[in-house]
Amino acid sequence: MNEARAWLEKLHALDFDRRVKIMNVCGGHERSITHAGLRGALPEWIELVPGPGCPVCVCPEEDVYQAIQLALKDRVILLAYGDMLRVPVNVKKGEVRTLAEAQAAGADVRPIASPLDARKIALDNPGRPVVFFAAGFETTTAPTAAMLAEGVPDNLAILLSGRLTWPAVAMLLDSDTPGFDALVAPGHVSAVMGPAEWRFVVDRHEIPAAVAGFSTESLLAAFYSVLRQLQTGERFLDNCYREVVHPEGNPTAQRFLRATLDVVDANWRGIGVIPQSGYALKPQLAQHDARTLFPDHSDPERRRAGAMPPGCDCAQVVLGRIYPNQCRIYGRACTPRNPVGPCMVSDEGACRIWWAGGVRVAADA
Repeated sequence: MNEARAWLEKLHALDFDRRVKIMNVCGGHERSITHAGLRGALPEWIELVPGPGCPVCVCPEEDVYQAIQLALKDRVILLAYGDMLRVPVNVKKGEVRTLAEAQAAGADVRPIASPLDARKIALDNPGRPVVFFAAGFETTTAPTAAMLAEGVPDNLAILLSGRLTWPAVAMLLDSDTPGFDALVAPGHVSAVMGPAEWRFVVDRHEIPAAVAGFSTESLLAAFYSVLRQLQTGERFLDNCYREVVHPEGNPTAQRFLRATLDVVDANWRGIGVIPQSGYALKPQLAQHDARTLFPDHSDPERRRAGAMPPGCDCAQVVLGRIYPNQCRIYGRACTPRNPVGPCMVSDEGACRIWWAGGVRVAADA
């Protein structure tokens, strides 16, 4: 607490004559910021913008729909991380719109916490096909890659919806309106892939960047670092999470990712295709790829960019274009009890985080 207070004093001692927007690229960061009340503790001229840090939020609508149909029509044991069970798809009224509803309708849908759970369930049910719907960024995709590299039961298939974090930030910076002046990069992704992944922010775009952990102290140190860079004109990638993030990242995890997965162009829900931003199983693992083993239940309409439910501005929240409570249906049609969009479902979704942090009404209410 004393260290956090010291960083706050340093931040309040800085003098800027304009508003400065700092984007964080991690749902865990946003949760720490919101629950610690950091926005209220910082100088008014600092804006903390939640960015593309929720893998559940950007998982393509057609992938969620495919998982639902595999559970309902192909009678597989469908496994997914808990957040994915409540993510809705766009279907006609009365049709099953989430994996949780498919489960209620009799499908064998099970939440899991680890790829090792998927392996065990497949071994315990040798006579049944098991599909692990694996959505996530590098941090959760790496354990799936490790499981594939070590060998999996014949009856286990992977419906992979893995994404890389940095290409979404690159897309924002390459646009005319990136929407931020400095970047706080995700600590857990950097622990896996290495902090150098974020060097392009500094080298190519001359924007200050710092890797942060999840404690208040680490986040405040990262804020101070990027603000001092803006003040002095220096530009460098700072590592404010050195106890966990090492220069080389996690070489073992990276080796598993390279051995089992290819990097491909990938669709982000509500945003569209971002080049080289997704993972796909390598051809030699086709016998475990649910996309080749089972019928494709989706249709071209599910691959359009505008795949968020009507009225839902989750994609704009993910891109940092608006704050959660600026969504047209935040706190009205969309609440955690009845979520319309994925940003209100996931624990890493900014809308859910803001609601849990006490923001219960829309900005224009």
